[in-house]
Amino acid sequence: MGNLIKKPSQLEVSGSVKILIYGQPGLGKTTLGLSAQKPLLLDFDGGVHRVNPMHQTDTLQVNSWDEVIDVFKEDLRPYETIIIDTAGKMLDFMNVYLIKNDPKLGKRDGSLSLQGYGARKVMFVNFLKQASALNKNLVFIAHDKEDKQGDSLFIRPEIGGSSSGDLIKELDLVGYMEAVGKNRTISFDPCDKFYGKNTCQLDSLIQVPVLTTSKNDFLTNIINKYKENQANRVVMVQEYESLLKLIKSNAEECKTLKECNEYLDWVNSLTNIWDSKIQAGVLINKKARELGFTFNKLTKYFEGEVKETKKATSKVQEELNV
Repeated sequence: MGNLIKKPSQLEVSGSVKILIYGQPGLGKTTLGLSAQKPLLLDFDGGVHRVNPMHQTDTLQVNSWDEVIDVFKEDLRPYETIIIDTAGKMLDFMNVYLIKNDPKLGKRDGSLSLQGYGARKVMFVNFLKQASALNKNLVFIAHDKEDKQGDSLFIRPEIGGSSSGDLIKELDLVGYMEAVGKNRTISFDPCDKFYGKNTCQLDSLIQVPVLTTSKNDFLTNIINKYKENQANRVVMVQEYESLLKLIKSNAEECKTLKECNEYLDWVNSLTNIWDSKIQAGVLINKKARELGFTFNKLTKYFEGEVKETKKATSKVQEELNV
């Protein structure tokens, strides 16, 4: 059996991205979603007709969840991104499907029972896994809603029940879109006003361009930046692990006061990667203590004598006293 535990540099990185875009109606969220690479739109909301024909794409106008099941059996290789518009309506279709196939999962008013919500969560996670297995990007579109807690007002995605939290846990990027004056902006940074998730160092506030041509590539650029960031992180992790290995090896080779202090100079000359210099400090301090050295905070160097030297001197003194 192979080793199941992997080092950070050995971890598998998904080739797809899962994104949620939410905001007020009428801001152009669907058109923004369609700016991703080679999109297939799953129109749960029945709103594709409001999209400028110049920016429309291949679309499944969903009438039942059975159609979603069927479309995933088709050849989806021409598409790189699946757009879910809207996430809230998608869950409604899931509700109908679950209750139709097992009435015990629903209540008399048509809503889900507690058991039904559990079944929908499993169904939703399986949907994400299915899309990931196809290596497709997923873009969820959602309206926003206001939640008031005391005197504070919070903006959240309009996704039923606890599913909002379940969805956000599975996502790579969450962006809130709003109108600021005549400009539309989107922010992926979380704050005390709205949900956000920014895992690739996107700018705190990004202006959404006004589309005056057929070129609609806003999310394509965001996704490319995310994937580039992920690739760079893999390289950085590899460099970090190699540097730590070298740091540990050099610390273990220190045997004298001079070598310990030269190690300090060497560490200071290194380009720091994350906590590499901290790790180096921990290692050399431990080694220096074992050798009987102490660190002088004023000079920033170690002082003292090697323990073996003290023992040898003590033995000579004992022999002289005999």
